Amino acid sequence: MNRKTLVLPALAGLLAPALAACGGAGDGGGDDAIAVGTTDVFSTSPEVPAPFDPAFAYDAGSWNILRQTVQTLMASPRGDGEPEPDAAQKCGFTDTGNERYECTLRKGLTFADGKPLTVKDVKFSIERVRDMKIKDSTGSSSLMANVDAIETEGDRGIVFHLKSADATFPYKLATPVAGVVSSEHYGKNKLRDGFDIDGSGPYTAKQEVKGDTLVKTVFSKNSNYKGAFKPKSDKIELVDYASTEAMGKALKDGDIDMMTRTMSPEQIKQLDANPGNNIDLVETPGLEIRYIGFNTDATTVKSKAVRQAMAQVVDRGALAAGVYGDAAEPLYSLVPATVVGHTNSFFNKYGNPSTAKARDLLQKADISTPVKLTLHYTTDHYGPGTKKEFQVLQKQLNDSGLFDVSIKGEGWTTFRPAEQKGAYDVYGMGWFPDFPDPDSFVAPFLDKGNFLNSPYANPTIIDELIPHSRREADRLSAAKSIQKIQDIVAEDVPFIPLWQGKQYIAARDDITGVEWALNSASSLQLWELGRGVSD
Repeated sequence: MNRKTLVLPALAGLLAPALAACGGAGDGGGDDAIAVGTTDVFSTSPEVPAPFDPAFAYDAGSWNILRQTVQTLMASPRGDGEPEPDAAQKCGFTDTGNERYECTLRKGLTFADGKPLTVKDVKFSIERVRDMKIKDSTGSSSLMANVDAIETEGDRGIVFHLKSADATFPYKLATPVAGVVSSEHYGKNKLRDGFDIDGSGPYTAKQEVKGDTLVKTVFSKNSNYKGAFKPKSDKIELVDYASTEAMGKALKDGDIDMMTRTMSPEQIKQLDANPGNNIDLVETPGLEIRYIGFNTDATTVKSKAVRQAMAQVVDRGALAAGVYGDAAEPLYSLVPATVVGHTNSFFNKYGNPSTAKARDLLQKADISTPVKLTLHYTTDHYGPGTKKEFQVLQKQLNDSGLFDVSIKGEGWTTFRPAEQKGAYDVYGMGWFPDFPDPDSFVAPFLDKGNFLNSPYANPTIIDELIPHSRREADRLSAAKSIQKIQDIVAEDVPFIPLWQGKQYIAARDDITGVEWALNSASSLQLWELGRGVSD
């Protein structure tokens, strides 16, 4: 078969995706490197000065580069599951309240340049992320905000004292935000501008840049790496393409071995029907979500009734099927299906789309119609289907007669800073979880210091439900609190969840290890890829 579905064991019932088999036709990047295509755009600007600094980077694309190069104490294992030690030899809570977390480093750790890596570097790296002088507005520092104090014991022992119980802390230590860097390359109070990366991970990185934009990253095996993984390939090239069409042509022509995100819905359909010689299209379950966000302080949407009426009108099924076909499914909560604690809160409250019910909501709140709004979206970050998606949303809302909606798209480097500054009343975003746990679909949106800089703040969520869920080491026991959070969101509507996406990879058929190279959080683990004959 040319189309495959791979499902791996996963944490607490999550479905874990895997990467496609890919192959080595044509040049494949030269030197027998495995060449991987992407449409992720990485550019520097005054608003985005340091795309690959762990203290700044907070998006799936940047993290996928950092994961190959910057080592963390803990790391995501094959097929998801609980994090396992990487730079650490062992880690664990040493109290009954999940507030004291202790790690011991592996012996003989060094950075890629051969200089020793000690717990002082770990402490420097975590404290640097928390440092107010360089705290960025991306929200990445929120993952380390619960760290109260850090103690070191010799060259290998380190203890994290947390402000409050957090059973998810091992997962946070496995994110690139907790990446270990050297004070020789990274300033304590200053971001590292540009694209350069130095670390102790499985690979080193060398970038090719044109102007202010990255065009290729060459990963070379780090001979000094000591950790949980064994790189299967000496060299991997991640090549950036301006469009899915250009990336698809490169795969067909043999210039690359595999293409990752983001393929267009039309491209997925075409590859499914006629993939070509030695090319597989692999479909895997995913945890990517899309949603509408609101600046709840903005005059146009400050009234909860306006937001509720929009939630009542939007037809998620028609949106997902009309734009993405089988690649997306309707989503009725910020927490996607297959994640512990998921509940269809928005469907439970609003049911099927209804203009009559939406009109009643607005009339009871004495809101004049049509409500005039502009929906903002990014043109180059989530794939070519985004524009069509917002055209469909615009039509659904306007056809109700209750809204007068216009749409406006902008590039990510403009869109993201503007959203964080509160420039948009209504905007569309996507989310790939930091780790495969319900906390990663709740806290980044609703806790203090959330990555959206959202003005919405619910005391019950912040002070009671999130802390309670984090006290539960057994994540199944956290489900009740997570479900209550989802119900509150459906009532207050600071966000409207839209759809949950599957993952697709198109690739040739002579690359091994592909079943382990992508986890459910869409994290690339390129060290698993090798060239040869698949079993």
